[in-house]
Amino acid sequence: MEIRYFKHWSSHLGRDMEFKVYGHSGRPVMFIPCQGGRFYDFENFHMVDHWASWIEEGRCTVYSIDCIDNETYASQGDCRWRIEQHERWYNYVMEELVPYIRHLSGERNGYDQGIMTFGCSLGAMHAANFFFRRPDLFNAVFAISGLYDSKLFFGDYMDEILYRNTPVEYLRNLPDDHYYKGMYNDRQILIVVGQGAWEEELLGSTRWLEDVLRSKGIRAQVDYWGYDVNHDWPWWFRMVEHYAPRFLY
Repeated sequence: MEIRYFKHWSSHLGRDMEFKVYGHSGRPVMFIPCQGGRFYDFENFHMVDHWASWIEEGRCTVYSIDCIDNETYASQGDCRWRIEQHERWYNYVMEELVPYIRHLSGERNGYDQGIMTFGCSLGAMHAANFFFRRPDLFNAVFAISGLYDSKLFFGDYMDEILYRNTPVEYLRNLPDDHYYKGMYNDRQILIVVGQGAWEEELLGSTRWLEDVLRSKGIRAQVDYWGYDVNHDWPWWFRMVEHYAPRFLY
């Protein structure tokens, strides 16, 4: 498997940011790490092993990106500063990282194409938020065991920046004639959650998101796995093995 490492300067964050690329061609997949994770978690937690056959076949290239959750969602600091910092990270991804990924993908595939977002736990929330805010850049989302509201990390706090980073909030207010609705329905949306240990809050948030999507006529597959399915990597591996082929063939 071809693996490449990149470091580049972010003007939005005022620091170097890092990411790794797994593969040589195929559909670009952006992996966002779990809460407080880093760009190397795709490899260190062995998620790469469960994508390896498709990567090596050239069906996909995974871009494992860096996050700053310990400054934002996983922090106990001032809510306004935290969400402003998160928005700076979001803008880094949209305006600096995504063009880089599209360039690298285009070099190998010979054409530009949309990116699939993928993540587990808090990474699933970021994956969904990226997709729903920018369906012009992303053409699929695969979100496992995610939170799609802000209450766990921000309590009752809400402002205009947090609002536009909270999918259940901005989607439920999406006008029926908004052009994003057609874009969503032309793309692949897969939301999955277990019903076992440590999944309770995520299960409720997933149901909330499903209700909002259904009320807006946005087509999405939302699957609930069994009561023995815990919030942990071994189950996420099994979900990847079960679902990933539908995005790649």
